[in-house]
Amino acid sequence: MASAYVPGLKVSSALELHIERRLPLEGEIAVQVGEEVSWDTVVARTFLPGAVELVNVAARLGIEPAEVEGALLKRVGEPIKKGEALAQTKGWWGWGKRTLVSPLEGVVESYSAVSGSLIVRGPQRPVELKAYAPGKVERLLDREGVVIASRAAYVQGIFGIGGETAGELLLFTPDPRGEMAVTSLGPQHRDKILVGGALVSCEFLRRAAQLGVKGIVCGGISDTELAAFLGYDLGVAITGSEKLGLSLVITEGFGAMPMAYRTFQLLKRYAGRWVSLSGATQIRAGVIRPEVIIPLGDGEFKRSRESQAPLSGLQVGSAARLIRQPHFGALAQVVELPLEPQPIPTGAKVRVAVVELEGGGRLTLPRANLELIEA
Repeated sequence: MASAYVPGLKVSSALELHIERRLPLEGEIAVQVGEEVSWDTVVARTFLPGAVELVNVAARLGIEPAEVEGALLKRVGEPIKKGEALAQTKGWWGWGKRTLVSPLEGVVESYSAVSGSLIVRGPQRPVELKAYAPGKVERLLDREGVVIASRAAYVQGIFGIGGETAGELLLFTPDPRGEMAVTSLGPQHRDKILVGGALVSCEFLRRAAQLGVKGIVCGGISDTELAAFLGYDLGVAITGSEKLGLSLVITEGFGAMPMAYRTFQLLKRYAGRWVSLSGATQIRAGVIRPEVIIPLGDGEFKRSRESQAPLSGLQVGSAARLIRQPHFGALAQVVELPLEPQPIPTGAKVRVAVVELEGGGRLTLPRANLELIEA
């Protein structure tokens, strides 16, 4: 049977994940290999260096750099409180002394006799790294983090914003073509992860954030509505650090785009379950996709794995998304993969695929115009 590899998004009812969790700096590992963890288990800890403040003592006190050392009340390595005297001039006969106080709490880190300046560094900031998804600790990464093995149903999005979160999955629209209506939002949606259909608006996102919704999974969003919610136009697609009150995963693309039926049905099946979600996206080398992780027990994982179609790469029967106009975003199933290259309107000869659109009708198009929705 003809087959080819086409990059695409993963949508799987049973997937073995190996989730790497790394600290920003070396630190202490808090778990052991083989240990079971939940989404909020702290797996590693470290401390980030505190903020620094450059204090030009000479300029602030109106003295020469050579005189600064004699005016210092605190030496390198000594702790200091915010507002505590840092340096003081002698004055004349005890009168007219000028005092400089520390702009922050911390430690005097260094001093320059050339410039008459010193650096005060604030207290270290503790960082706790959580597991993010339930599973078992598979491997320790020295003092940097861990790898967690997790068995789950899995949905990968095409774009997202916001960091990692977790909550109960709740079906918000009855079908994959529905729009998420702000009038249907209420206090009962607090701490939930809502699954919508074809479109989510800025108004909906703002109201959901006010109500304490943890996350939203939807087929599409318009670029103008996204910019309105963010407060700026998104340039290079590196997201995940936004502090907007919730995380968003878009599964299909920009505009009103119905969620793929298979994706919607998978999420619908697990409504009421606790899931992990991340909107972090990076569209460049080292691609990062937004995702929804639905943990499965050993028994249901085995049953789901056995029921999966054993497809690999683009094959007859593969689900795919069209990624070129005039059918951008349309969902289809591959029905034929001709072996020989065929001419296309541009005059080139390329390998093509024959697909049947979800809404009906067949198309023959270059395989490069398809994005595989991986099982």
